[in-house]
Amino acid sequence: MAATVLFTPAAVYGTAGDVKAALYRALDGANRGIFGMTSAKRSEIHGLVELLESRNPTPEPTAKLQDKVDGCWKLIYSTISILGKKRTKLGLRDFISLGDFLQIIDVKQEKAVNVVEFSARALKILTGKLTIEASYRVTSQTRVDIKLESSTITPEQLMNIFQKNYDMLLDIFNPEGWLEITYVDESLRIGRDDKENIFVLERADLPDV
Repeated sequence: MAATVLFTPAAVYGTAGDVKAALYRALDGANRGIFGMTSAKRSEIHGLVELLESRNPTPEPTAKLQDKVDGCWKLIYSTISILGKKRTKLGLRDFISLGDFLQIIDVKQEKAVNVVEFSARALKILTGKLTIEASYRVTSQTRVDIKLESSTITPEQLMNIFQKNYDMLLDIFNPEGWLEITYVDESLRIGRDDKENIFVLERADLPDV
């Protein structure tokens, strides 16, 4: 019987830039992982995430929040998922589409605003967003504790759609708890939370007000 050869990413990718490029290729078509994926694809992505984390150029990120974290970020991958009955109840199969997931961090105010964009095709392409405001405090060289402050859905027509299942929607995207910053450079950030979720975000422009 032939011996099994294990794939070792560290032997393949010379630099963190090579790993990032491979991660972007792996994420192509994954739709941020929000609606699930094959176990093979998930393992590939997580292997690349772990390899990047092992090469983190900012080992004490909370000491450099202003330089490294402040500003706007766009979610490109998460282990948060909306599957099965949840997806149906929220109308996310064929009625409502998910747009960008943005996070705007104000280090001076110790605030974070998460914005989840939606569009409802049945309402002449009505667009709207869920806005979650949170505060945070640094608790270690790599970790922050996050407290939910408020949440709103605009416009009112979109709130009417989600009203029945609003608690379910908020439970999915509620950031409260702790977050470990496991990798951050000028353009990419990775975090892990107390719910065992992984988040991969890239630098983005601030949205129009």
